Amino acid sequence: AGIAPSQLWSGLRSLPGPALAQATRGGRVHIVESNPTTVRLGVIDSTLPNILEVDPGDVVVYPRTWSHFLNRLQPGVTVDQLAQWRRENPGRGPHSIIGPIGVRGARPGDMVAVHFLSLIPENWGANFNNPGDLRTGALWQEFPQGQVKYLPIDLQRRVARFSDQIELPVAPFQGTFGVAAPEDREVVGRISPGVVSSVPPGQHAGNLDLRELTEGSVLYIPVWHPTAKLYTGDSHALQGDGEVNLTALETAMREVRIRVELHERPGWEWPWAETATHWIGIGTHVDLDEAFMIALRNVMQFLVRRVGLQPLDAYSLTSLAVH
Repeated sequence: AGIAPSQLWSGLRSLPGPALAQATRGGRVHIVESNPTTVRLGVIDSTLPNILEVDPGDVVVYPRTWSHFLNRLQPGVTVDQLAQWRRENPGRGPHSIIGPIGVRGARPGDMVAVHFLSLIPENWGANFNNPGDLRTGALWQEFPQGQVKYLPIDLQRRVARFSDQIELPVAPFQGTFGVAAPEDREVVGRISPGVVSSVPPGQHAGNLDLRELTEGSVLYIPVWHPTAKLYTGDSHALQGDGEVNLTALETAMREVRIRVELHERPGWEWPWAETATHWIGIGTHVDLDEAFMIALRNVMQFLVRRVGLQPLDAYSLTSLAVH
């Protein structure tokens, strides 16, 4: 529930440099490389030890993130090869998931705030729909052969070239950002204790594919485990309002730079997003009607708690002014 803001883009930046001190607000800067120690394929695994622990206010920089399938998605790879990698990884996602990163002092009931400072994609992206037998995408029955389409990205002009006639504005974001999933309630995609698939989002956030999470935005995530355990992956250069064929413009990032803050006991059990112009309430469920009701109730509760409205007035205002 919310309204899409205009996309934010602050241009190309280098890796840690003189401007970083201002961005960190006094916190430390940590660099997390993508390598076989820090990345797992297709799962959010809270049984893993933290690869790093940070203090609230610290900055984390992820340089040279991996594309799907542990960086095997590269220009020229065929859709048949992508489909085969998916078949070899049943019940898990194609995402290369970095983590976990612990936040010192975070405990269940708290909320971590992830401030997106810099998101710089690679100079290419891929959009694909799998062959029909994998049953992914809205129209899998109508396109049984599948397709992968590679688009060059002009980072200076901030556009991706779809065809000779069509250019698309780039608006990079991480499709997946989340924390360790709760253990004391039902979680879609649970594989084993402490391990969930990277495909379904939930109260731990994860694979939200929320295109508004561009530079300058904030993602608030409820904490379910001590130290929260942050994970990210699934880099996108741009996306429509929903991945109808399964994918956005999938890529890797030259740099993801975030600042992590901690809010103690705010009382929220679902993620929220904040942009320069909007608050975005989030609800997820396998049933779209239920997801809508979760988001609706969260927005109404926000208006009651933060704005001070009575519940019936919150219901009215939501009907009049919330998208």
